[in-house]
Amino acid sequence: MPRSAVLGLPRIGPDRELKFALEGYWAGQIGVEELEATARTLRASNWKRADAAGMDVIPCGDFSLYDHVLDTAWALGAIPSRFGALDRGSLADYFVLARGDAKRRPLEMTKWFDTNYHYLVPELGPDTRFEPRADHWTGPLREAAELGIQVRPVLLGPLSFLLLSKGLDRPLELLGDLVPAYADLLAAMRAAGATEVQLDEPCLALDRAPWELAAFAKAWRSLTEAAGGAELCLATYFAELDPDLLERLATLAPAELHLDLVRAPGQLAPALEAFADTPTRLSLGVIDGRNVWIADPDPALDRIDAAVAALGSKRVTIAPSCSLLHVPYEAAREEAIDPEVRPWLAFCVEKLEELRTLVAATGPDADREQVLADGRTIASTRRTSSQTNDPAVRERVGALSVADYDRPSPFEERRALQAERLGLPELPTTTIGSFPQTKAIRTARRELGEGKLDESSYLEFIRSQVDEVVAFQEEIGLDVFVHGEAERNDMVEYFGQQLAGFAFSAHGWVQSYGSRCVKPPILFGDVSRPAAMTVDWWRYAQSRTAKPMKGMLTGPVTILQWSFVRDDQPRSETCTQIALAIQDEVLDLEAAGAPIVQVDEAALREGLPLRAADRDDYVRWAVDCFRLAIAPARPDTQVHTHMCYSEFNEMIEHIIRLDADVLSIEASRSRMDVLDAFTDDVTYPNEIGPGVYDIHSPRVPSIEEIEGLLELAERRIGRDRLWVNPDCGLKTRAWKDVRPALENMVAAAERRRAAVVV
Repeated sequence: MPRSAVLGLPRIGPDRELKFALEGYWAGQIGVEELEATARTLRASNWKRADAAGMDVIPCGDFSLYDHVLDTAWALGAIPSRFGALDRGSLADYFVLARGDAKRRPLEMTKWFDTNYHYLVPELGPDTRFEPRADHWTGPLREAAELGIQVRPVLLGPLSFLLLSKGLDRPLELLGDLVPAYADLLAAMRAAGATEVQLDEPCLALDRAPWELAAFAKAWRSLTEAAGGAELCLATYFAELDPDLLERLATLAPAELHLDLVRAPGQLAPALEAFADTPTRLSLGVIDGRNVWIADPDPALDRIDAAVAALGSKRVTIAPSCSLLHVPYEAAREEAIDPEVRPWLAFCVEKLEELRTLVAATGPDADREQVLADGRTIASTRRTSSQTNDPAVRERVGALSVADYDRPSPFEERRALQAERLGLPELPTTTIGSFPQTKAIRTARRELGEGKLDESSYLEFIRSQVDEVVAFQEEIGLDVFVHGEAERNDMVEYFGQQLAGFAFSAHGWVQSYGSRCVKPPILFGDVSRPAAMTVDWWRYAQSRTAKPMKGMLTGPVTILQWSFVRDDQPRSETCTQIALAIQDEVLDLEAAGAPIVQVDEAALREGLPLRAADRDDYVRWAVDCFRLAIAPARPDTQVHTHMCYSEFNEMIEHIIRLDADVLSIEASRSRMDVLDAFTDDVTYPNEIGPGVYDIHSPRVPSIEEIEGLLELAERRIGRDRLWVNPDCGLKTRAWKDVRPALENMVAAAERRRAAVVV
């Protein structure tokens, strides 16, 4: 029989235990010992859960107190010199890299490939020296051994570590220095009892130059020798390995090669051919590690059968497509989800059971009809359910024409009309949308759900929060206001709860970064908007001030990207349905008098396919969906959008085609370098608000620091098209950080207005 394996497991805890322990530690409420005890408990729970499910290969070292890429950099001693001398035995110093402090900016943060998880970007330079320490893996190896559980260390590979870093034009030039450090880590793991080690090299699945692959091959051979008796297992995921690369990897003969057959099932046949005459095992990623739907067992078994027929069962491993970090813990806890929809779901616990079922179905005496009966029935029910098909929605999508995607006037005409309507100063100041979600707000929302607070009392409380936010903005002198979004639990979940076609979990939390968790909506059916979602809150907020108040919406691509999306139709079709629902809301806000409507597309860039050949189609339909959402807006209605963690060089022409009147982006951690994409080969014609302070860190930037960033932005963009805003929404920050930071931002803008334009 094939063996089963798990590449990685969720970290945050079924009830977000790690989140609360981290935040307690940062607040000084608990000590290092209690935080580390929580981590040990969660690791042990993961291993026991996987062991009870019969998994043959269970990961260790995938658990992190913040981020696995940060853990790798910390273990390698790749600490930027700007942080000074940090004590690698100090947890407080580890968190300085992640969160910064009063004097030091944290490491830049960006999305982990095209997932909704964020990683911290290592900073490397020509003088970087590696000093490896293996405690992150050897400690858990000993913990698992005490429980009587054999585990496999998981380590981000050297190629991907370097390619995911910043600071060097040719980061692989450090590979020669890095490989000995990895060799030391492998030796330490072997000494601690590891019999095999999983090296994750997701960057292999991206477009790679021949010289990069040659460098990887040389490094792999060195590491194979250094591993001694431990097997080196190579894991790739998220995209397809080219046939030529598969043949090259076959010459390296890794003990095991993992393939993502959910994202790229077409790579199985060339892989079987390439590895036929090698001793390498193939790990088949046939269970979706990034989505929550129960697997259709027959296509998965077709792939397993093909591999077993070609290689024999002992050379086949059955696994999820990638780490289960990206899914919640257990769908069985979700008692409030529609009883027809609930069986369609598979979180981590259910995916482990699916792996057990697939292994059982491959046994020599297996009765497949009996073993697979339940899975087949559920998959069939989901395909035929009336809950997934709304004829009215499909008719509306089918009636769209090319003209439905265009605004009626060009930008320069709109700009003049909007300037006359709004009367804003140079360098107008605003925020991205949300203000701090305080403990009082979270408590009120929880008590409403528990029935301890009635609806009228809750609404009165939220109105008081809007009043405070508006008064604060008046006090510090912002130019364009927001209402603060106190009524919203999450920028996607809030809208999904008011749209048809969505379900919501009570415990479906996944890690976004550090202690930040999100609970993605589950988009299972056709999408429509039964009623207005934000208009009443906008009306109330605008009634509290004479300043222009933005209407705040989440865009169709971001709702798509940040949900668990149905996999039974093209994503472009689902996104078009969402776009029409958001269009209805844009028009209702405009009819209510909103002079500015912000349609956030924070996730547009992160949805970009990893392989260049696949990108044009995605960008075309993603941009079209945004354009569809805003197309009917009047010329004097100013449309804003916001994007996070964005590198725009390869898609600047498509960003222009969005045709948003104002675009705000994350820019402070890169010190405005991201703006080079808007000025180099193609000049961005519309207005832009590059973020001037990093909201993901608790540090408060000085007036001088923000003014310096604004000056850098002016040199690239020109003052007449610049807005002044934070990098992102302020939901996760505390008022003690937000108040002085925004005061400094407004003061910096006023200084720049008074400065002579050079």
